[in-house]
Amino acid sequence: MTRKADGTNTPYGSEIFKVQQHREGRRRVMKGAIVEPAREIPVFDEVDVLVIGGGPAGTAAATSAARLGARTLLVERHNHLGGLATGGLVIWIDRMTDWEGKPVIRGFAEEVLARLPRDAIHGPAAADWGSREPGSVAHWGRRFSAFHGVVTWAPMTDPEWMKQTLATLVREAGAELLLHAWAARPLMEESRVAGAILESKQGRLAIRAKRVVDTTGDGDMFVQAGAAHDEDIDENSIHHCMNVAWLWAGVDMARWFHFAATDPEGHKAFLSEGRARLGLFEPPMASWRDDVCVFMGPRYSGFSAVSLDDLTAVETLSRDKLFEMLAHFRRHAPGFEKAWVMLTAPQMGVRHSRRARGLGGVSAADWKRGHVHADEIGVSPSLTPHFPSVSVPYRALVPAGVDNLLVAGRHIACDASSHGFMREIPQCWMTGQAAGAAAALSLAAGCTPAALDVAALRAALVRQGVHLHEPGAAATRAAE
Repeated sequence: MTRKADGTNTPYGSEIFKVQQHREGRRRVMKGAIVEPAREIPVFDEVDVLVIGGGPAGTAAATSAARLGARTLLVERHNHLGGLATGGLVIWIDRMTDWEGKPVIRGFAEEVLARLPRDAIHGPAAADWGSREPGSVAHWGRRFSAFHGVVTWAPMTDPEWMKQTLATLVREAGAELLLHAWAARPLMEESRVAGAILESKQGRLAIRAKRVVDTTGDGDMFVQAGAAHDEDIDENSIHHCMNVAWLWAGVDMARWFHFAATDPEGHKAFLSEGRARLGLFEPPMASWRDDVCVFMGPRYSGFSAVSLDDLTAVETLSRDKLFEMLAHFRRHAPGFEKAWVMLTAPQMGVRHSRRARGLGGVSAADWKRGHVHADEIGVSPSLTPHFPSVSVPYRALVPAGVDNLLVAGRHIACDASSHGFMREIPQCWMTGQAAGAAAALSLAAGCTPAALDVAALRAALVRQGVHLHEPGAAATRAAE
């Protein structure tokens, strides 16, 4: 593992690769402008809750809102749901247990994983969560389910089964689904979001909605609605880097792990030679089965997730590097002699672009001292056993200055330090479930999301299986 500036480890053993190119060399200069003639846009539908983006947060939001009786439409630009958990090949679902092994990210997240077939998910049994037994820690540490000497619930999943499972949950809840449609901008009525304008094969279309949930990951709706946002990053962390992930098949991960365990010097030499030969080099990660592995691609720094030229550059750099690495692994890595490229991720691996400024937010100052928010809508595992579990406030989902809009997923209101874990898939499921419930409940109550009775929201989330601190409870640290 690679030691970061905050003293924690990256789970991938990878590095941040800063590509030495001038931004000006990658960015086009706009060549004037044109005036688009005014035109009528057909109203495609009118719904109670419109969820924009079908990633982890969006699927949870749509399911939660629909279960509370709101007519809900989920719009996704790709041909599948799941976002980075599926199309981005982020098949490792980060920790959902605290350092004692207690599940803290529950509700929708727990339901999704329970629905997967046995051969589509691989992780430690519940009896092992929280174990500090050295053999168990060593075994699951290789598969990124043990950290700081503790076995955690952080399984690997089959992305195709994940797509199907998420779609099934959304449909079973009664939410409607619209794929292959890109939400281009919010539909505004003064400072109130009243829906969205879509671009599609049918042309430009409008959706009117009483509540909108922005789960685009990049804040496409709240930024264009005029809400303030932040873009600052921790340059020493991987959390602002971009990459394209790959699946390789025909591998023997058991043999690879045996090589790493029994010949540590040979393993170290292999990695050193790879870096010397190729410059940018990644070790493989285990998957849900031993004949498939995932590479999270070289992580490139200095690129913007909202620049067309930068997105294109990272795609090109990543795919060029893929085949260089494949040749090197086939020649030199035990267990990789017959490896072949099964899939390159159809979605870019973006960790960070923009974060909303909410009525409140998740801050390192709060969670380091164990503060439990009165408007808590979820609990996240902390970075290390030195800190208590993290209380996530509802105010982080309500952007300031814009009405009828909620946010969920990696662009919620938080500081750069907290973003490092709040962007992960389980946390996106958590905030999405809360945002969807808040959208439906505020509509039923006839109030804005900002004025919603938080006690009613918390009660609804508990009924949906979400874990919350008891009112007035204090966060506790794990036993050292």
